[in-house]
Amino acid sequence: MSIWRSYPRSLKVLLLAMLVNSTGMAFLWPLHTIYITQGMGKTLSEAGFVMMLHSAAEIIGSFLGGYLYDRIRGKRTLLLAVLSSACFIFIISIGLSWPVYILMMILLGLGIGTIFPPIYALAGSIWKEGGRKSFNLIYLVLNFGVAIGTALGGIVAQFSFQYVFWVNGFTYLLFIFIVWRALDEPDPVYEAAQKKALDPRPKKEFRPLQSFYSLLILCLGFMFCWVTYIQWQTSISTYIHLLGFPLSSYSALWTINGLLILLGQPLLQWFMDRVKSPVKWQLLSGVIFFILTFALLSQNQSYGGFVTGMVIMTIGEILIFPAVPAIADRLAPLDRRGMYQGLVSGAANVGRTIGPLLGGLLFDGFGPLVLLYSCIFICGFALICFGTYQRLQYIQKEVSTVKVNK
Repeated sequence: MSIWRSYPRSLKVLLLAMLVNSTGMAFLWPLHTIYITQGMGKTLSEAGFVMMLHSAAEIIGSFLGGYLYDRIRGKRTLLLAVLSSACFIFIISIGLSWPVYILMMILLGLGIGTIFPPIYALAGSIWKEGGRKSFNLIYLVLNFGVAIGTALGGIVAQFSFQYVFWVNGFTYLLFIFIVWRALDEPDPVYEAAQKKALDPRPKKEFRPLQSFYSLLILCLGFMFCWVTYIQWQTSISTYIHLLGFPLSSYSALWTINGLLILLGQPLLQWFMDRVKSPVKWQLLSGVIFFILTFALLSQNQSYGGFVTGMVIMTIGEILIFPAVPAIADRLAPLDRRGMYQGLVSGAANVGRTIGPLLGGLLFDGFGPLVLLYSCIFICGFALICFGTYQRLQYIQKEVSTVKVNK
């Protein structure tokens, strides 16, 4: 409890709003496909096409959210994004014809994608001295909300899909109320002074451009990680079913994932802080855990192997997913923080969009083993990106030093 009191008030408000938002979103996102196939009578391929359009709109929304943050600040961007998402959800809940439903799902993806860049940008600006802690807390609260929402969403859906939409819309309205009434956004002038006090070293003229290049390499690695991680929700679920394991066994894997994140993330982060591990090595360690997961699954078809694989993958997830937005915040100039976080969210959305398609093609065309080996290969690219994303800055610093000496 004393730790909670040490957090800035605005961070507590942001965490509460994020908990409400992630809980409401988790009510709905696992049930979209079921609603399309069972509630609207469409085929699975049609459902997949709509979800692909929805994910593509989230990618655009990520860039839009970053752009708006840099123009109109975070609080206004959040209110605009969440209010529009609430409107689209309530419109969907009344029952729509198929073409209008597709349009609303695209607009909903645009609104949802706009939410996350300002969330992470605000997390960095509200508590600069907290470093990675604010991003770790956002990640923890996000997964806690997902655990609650997915557990309750299925229960509510048994009565009516319309109730699921209403609950999701209500959580958006509650999110708006919390942000509007309680969230205090730092003034840009104060924020600049605070950042300078925490990092008083003079900045070179080259730094923004080189930081941007470093961010692009970092985001590319992040995208590769998501391409492989999303296989657990798509191709690997099919693989588990083909091996004869029931759906409840697959659901139990995600229960393990949620419990490990909630219980293990604070402990693992405490350990990383104690050993003062550089964030770069945290990323590299996370990718190695990803590689170990797919290597294990390629050699083991028992359910115990999948349980062990999920445990290993979750450790890698804890190391990577909160660290990337934290690095982006550190790299970002004050007037580009939204854009940097938009690129990070966009990279994740790109991975979530192309991952299921790539995994499905490999699984159907060559079998599960080729898919698993391909995931190891893709993780190798992530390893290269995370190992080299800082190198451009180091090289440019050396060049700059030479020029100054001359």
